[in-house]
Amino acid sequence: MLSKRCQVLEESLTLAITALANDLKAKGEKVISFSAGEPDFDTPITIKKAAIKAIEQGCGKYTAVAGNQEILKAIQTKFQRDNNLTYELNEIITNVGAKHSLFECIECLVEKDDEVIIPSPYWVSYPEMVKFAGGKPVFIETKEENGFKITTSQLQKAITEKTKVFILNSPSNPVGSMYTKEELLSLAKVLEGTDIIVLSDEMYEKLRYDRVEFYAFASISEDALQRTVSINGLSKCGAMPGWRFGYMASKNKSLISAVKRLQGQSTSNICSITQYAAIPALTGQCDEEIEAMRAAFEKRRNLALEMISQIKNINVYKPQGAFYLFINIKNIEKDSMLFCKKLLETQKVAIVPGVGFGMDGYFRLSYATSTENIKTGLERIAQFVQTYKN
Repeated sequence: MLSKRCQVLEESLTLAITALANDLKAKGEKVISFSAGEPDFDTPITIKKAAIKAIEQGCGKYTAVAGNQEILKAIQTKFQRDNNLTYELNEIITNVGAKHSLFECIECLVEKDDEVIIPSPYWVSYPEMVKFAGGKPVFIETKEENGFKITTSQLQKAITEKTKVFILNSPSNPVGSMYTKEELLSLAKVLEGTDIIVLSDEMYEKLRYDRVEFYAFASISEDALQRTVSINGLSKCGAMPGWRFGYMASKNKSLISAVKRLQGQSTSNICSITQYAAIPALTGQCDEEIEAMRAAFEKRRNLALEMISQIKNINVYKPQGAFYLFINIKNIEKDSMLFCKKLLETQKVAIVPGVGFGMDGYFRLSYATSTENIKTGLERIAQFVQTYKN
């Protein structure tokens, strides 16, 4: 008999759609997949060489649970260099991807009936992690006209005596919206005087466009620094999805200590070779490759936006970051799951329904794929929309 908490846990919709698309491809179908949340670029050669060197030097032993000294110093350098944040080494821990970072934080913070504020649309795993811990997700529905960003009044109204955590994601998945410095300052002001912990998911930090500035929430004020867990990784910005490298930092040493204990009784240290491989990406040795990837994504975003603008009855928010488009199909079909299933069946195009992100009537399209795929896939979507019958 399964535990009750496992019985209520739902499968990740993005991973399920990607797996379905891959199954169809394996059967010989010419499927174009816009579902995967990973860069299609190869891992930079500098990272590969660092991994090979670590293997050749026999660095495959256990490390400390938080990570070896070299990787912790590299993360420390990254925060200082990119975000003007100073963390002590004992305030940092590496994890098996940023998803693992989030999961461990929520497990260590959230108890039965604790409330966790989550702006909607949200990354599919946030509410499942909260429910697994026994907590209650409290969703704040955002509006397209506001750039899918919550307002200070919405945050203030959502806070109760049971609020334990606020999850912030900028640049966001699935929308790609980014909060300005002024908006973050306003949100930080609302939280002053409370005990609410902010989990700031900053995975897409370096994938931003139109010269928009990124601000880490912890850098906004001293109060924000003290209440924030800065969570990041290299799956997106370092083109290292399968390497599973995530990390977190917090001034809350008791939380970091609790995460270490939890990790020590579950995974122990993350892959030792991955730790050494990540150092070049964190210390600026791969900046040129990361910038080239970012620039390519920006061109793809622009192409996709131009093509979508020519399709009647759908519209899309212009993202400032990440590599997704969140496309409004309410004028055609409010049931996003039905729309996506029909599209996959008839046009062999895989996208992710908005219902999985807490907002039906939309779908998420990842442009982390080739220009050829974007052109062909959007041509198929345009044809599908023209003849769609619900």
